Amino acid sequence: MKFRAAVLREMCLPTPYADSRPLSIEEVEAAPPGRGEILVKIRAAGLCHSDLSAINGDRPWPMPIVVGHEAAAEVLELGDGVTDLAVGDHVALIFRPNCGTCPSCASGRPALCVPGGESNATGSLLGGYKRLRSVAGPGVDGTPGSALNHHLGCAAFAEYAVVSRRSAVKIDPTLPWDEAALFGCAVITGAGAVVNTARVEAGTKVAVVGLGGVGFSSLLAAKAVGAVEVIAVDMLDAKLEKARELGATQCFNAADPAVIDKIKAATGGGVDYAFEMAGSVKALELAYRITARGGTTVTAGLPNPAHKWEMQAVTLIAEERTMKGSYVGSCVPSRDIPRFIAMYKAGLLPVDKLLSERIRLDDINAALDRLARGESIRQVIMMD
Repeated sequence: MKFRAAVLREMCLPTPYADSRPLSIEEVEAAPPGRGEILVKIRAAGLCHSDLSAINGDRPWPMPIVVGHEAAAEVLELGDGVTDLAVGDHVALIFRPNCGTCPSCASGRPALCVPGGESNATGSLLGGYKRLRSVAGPGVDGTPGSALNHHLGCAAFAEYAVVSRRSAVKIDPTLPWDEAALFGCAVITGAGAVVNTARVEAGTKVAVVGLGGVGFSSLLAAKAVGAVEVIAVDMLDAKLEKARELGATQCFNAADPAVIDKIKAATGGGVDYAFEMAGSVKALELAYRITARGGTTVTAGLPNPAHKWEMQAVTLIAEERTMKGSYVGSCVPSRDIPRFIAMYKAGLLPVDKLLSERIRLDDINAALDRLARGESIRQVIMMD
């Protein structure tokens, strides 16, 4: 079948993206789903910093590639062997497919699935397949009509997608599509870091550094699990004001040269848990330095792989610190997405308040500019 999709052919084009237009809306063709795969109609897809990192080159991917990884979709066709979904089911797409059998999956850590990581790195679906082709433009081998790469196994900035069954989780069909899309990345990454990676306890002090969709999801989750202090840190006052509306007890501008001392003074020596969600080494340094003795710093922001962080190593020992990475919120998606949706419907995780704008696929390049400037929390592309 043929449909429209946002194709990235060259990274590192200059801003504003509304002018350079790194994503071209092209006609592409999808092969039928193979064994263990499904064809879905994308209903809504969120713009995430991980998408921007493909545009600006922070996270290099094989070119050309159909971008997009956070989405909600409707199942249209089942490949051979898919027996636990039905046509018409609603699903959230997951940006790290999990094979279910490797040592990481077997130990309950599907975010570390080795085959899933390998397929993502090569722009393939789980199993190594590429189901997308360019209709008129060149594909991976430079000739018209050749294969296109799938971003994180999803290629979600498109009207349709073929994905591995292991890249989709069945969700509550009563959830609006724009809200459902957030659970594919922002919520599981941000809330999962709080609930799964750090296991934040009630009555503790928490700080979130970097207030995008993921950071705000962490803030909401920290409130939901009973943190008594939830400190919001960002460089934009508008986002700090939004954090106050969503329950942050104190807010600090990261651009303030004295911000670390101010946070430590306000919290009596630092917080029990600090979450870095900005994808910046400076933000990670800030998060680590505002963590109290005996506390835990969690990073999920995914900075450029070339960026390195120097730390005072002795503090890990003398202050009994814990430093943890969190990928996909350390989630088991089939368990955690329904759980977080239930929390949302119960009023405990109001992620609908993170929706900034609803846009069309044709407006995606201008939306990237708003994302790069930090003006939006979550923009969602509506495909209908």
